[in-house]
Amino acid sequence: MEAPESGPSQEERRNIDWNPIRLFLGMSGYSFALIILNHPIRDIAMFKDLWDVAKTTVAADGGADHVHDLNVETSSREVDIPGYYGQFTNLDIIIGDLDSVSMEARDFFTTRFRKCRIIEDPDQDSSDFTKAVRYVRRAFPHQDIVCMGGLGGRVDQGLSQLHHLYMFQTSPTYAEGRMYLVSGESLTFLLKGGNVCHRIRVRDPDAEFPTTYRLTGDPFGKYVGIVPVGGPSVITTRGLEWDVENWETKFGGRMSTSNHVLPTTDVVELETTHDVLFTIAFKQPLDSHIRWVARDY
Repeated sequence: MEAPESGPSQEERRNIDWNPIRLFLGMSGYSFALIILNHPIRDIAMFKDLWDVAKTTVAADGGADHVHDLNVETSSREVDIPGYYGQFTNLDIIIGDLDSVSMEARDFFTTRFRKCRIIEDPDQDSSDFTKAVRYVRRAFPHQDIVCMGGLGGRVDQGLSQLHHLYMFQTSPTYAEGRMYLVSGESLTFLLKGGNVCHRIRVRDPDAEFPTTYRLTGDPFGKYVGIVPVGGPSVITTRGLEWDVENWETKFGGRMSTSNHVLPTTDVVELETTHDVLFTIAFKQPLDSHIRWVARDY
């Protein structure tokens, strides 16, 4: 009788490195497309930081109205400056079935400034989020995508946004590009399962960045969650207050939520047999800092 095959050795395990800090700061070698979902944007400061360095900006249908609302809010503070219409006027694309975007927002972005392109896609079997991601994948192959405005409000919409992380990242090597969901409270992304070690940099004291309103080399708080949305998995973690080893996690069983990044941890390591969601909280500044963004001079 033949001996059973042994599993891959530790030496054969490959690393997948994550550095969302450098991505969000737009450092050399990092770039992303910014998709704005149809959800209120409560953290203007973070949105401003992402908007300023994004390779392209795409509003999923009614997401354009939320950008327009920010322009109204920021321009209202500068009424004494002629021709100032806000900080987010250079939207590149509005895409969807266009049942949500207002005529006011359409006119604002297509006539007042450089031409914003509007793409109508009447397909009722796909969401506006799906249409926006498909556009970016076609126009900017292999580009990372940051989606702003997610994981808040209606539960079904939040689950749909998580579903998109699975739907558009089928390659075990993220060959299509990586996707991130950003809200004012947290960052969420998908860790592929297999014989890999995900190395997630949560602090980067060497990160170089220009003037930012919200993002720094140390933007994250302590709370971390690892959620097996697609099915059960076995995980091992390093760098958390409550690390686990070969630990089964599943809905209806055990889950690692409200875990803590250790104060001495710069890189969290995670191994998982199957795909899981990783979510980490942002540090929360004063509300006045979140809402106020100075005009660019």
